[in-house]
Amino acid sequence: MSSAPEAAAEHIIIRVRDLRKTYHVGDVDVHALRGVDLDVPRGEFLAVIGPSGSGKSTFFHILGGLAPPTSGEVLIDGSDLRRMSDANRTEMRQRKIGFVFQKYNLLPTLTARDNIAIAQALGRTNSWPTGFDDVLQFLSIKNRLDHKPRALSGGEQQRVAIARALVNQPAILLADEPTGNLDTENSNAVLEILRNLNKRTGQTILMITHNPEAAAFADRIVSMRDGKLHAMQD
Repeated sequence: MSSAPEAAAEHIIIRVRDLRKTYHVGDVDVHALRGVDLDVPRGEFLAVIGPSGSGKSTFFHILGGLAPPTSGEVLIDGSDLRRMSDANRTEMRQRKIGFVFQKYNLLPTLTARDNIAIAQALGRTNSWPTGFDDVLQFLSIKNRLDHKPRALSGGEQQRVAIARALVNQPAILLADEPTGNLDTENSNAVLEILRNLNKRTGQTILMITHNPEAAAFADRIVSMRDGKLHAMQD
C-alpha cells in the first residue's frame, strides 16, 4: 500500500483502493495491476516511476477514466468512477482532468491557438478563463499562438499541450511521460514549468515517468513494479 502523509479524507482528491486490471490475451490472463492503493492529497505533485510493463500506463488510463478497472475503487474528487455512466466519465474528464502526453497530439493543420480552443470547446466554455493570459506568458508561448505545430520546437509544442490541458482549469493534471520526446534542456524546462504551476495554482499533478531525474521534480515519488505501488519518498 502506498499512501500520502497523514491527510484528512476531505483533502484527498484521488483515492484508490485494491485496484486491479486483468487483460485476457488468448488463453492467458495478464495481471497489469495487482491491488493498488493510493491517496493523493489535493495540491500534491506526485510522480509514479517504473519501467516499461510495470503497469503505470494502465494505472494512468484508469485514473483518467479512459479505461475501466477489473475491480477496485477509484474516487476522483469524491466521485466513484465505476459508478459513473460513460457520459458522466466523459464530462468528468472534460471538466476535472487535464491530460499531457509524451506525444503532443497537436492537430498539424491548426494553429496553437486553435488547438487550445478545441479543448475549450469540449469543455463547453467560450472564453479563456481569468488569468489564462498569465499562464500563456508563464509558458512562454503567448507570442507563438498563431503558429502551426511544424513551426514550433518540441519544447514549445509540449508547452502548447500543457496550455491545452489547463484551459478548462481542471483540478487534476495527469502527465504521461511528458518529457519523453524532449532533449535534456527542454525536459528540464517543462518539468520546471509543471513544478511552478503546481506551486502557483495548487493544482494536483500526477506524472507517470520511467526517468528518476524527471521524478525528482515532484513532491513525492512512488514506484510501480509488477502492478503494485511501493513508497519511495515522503
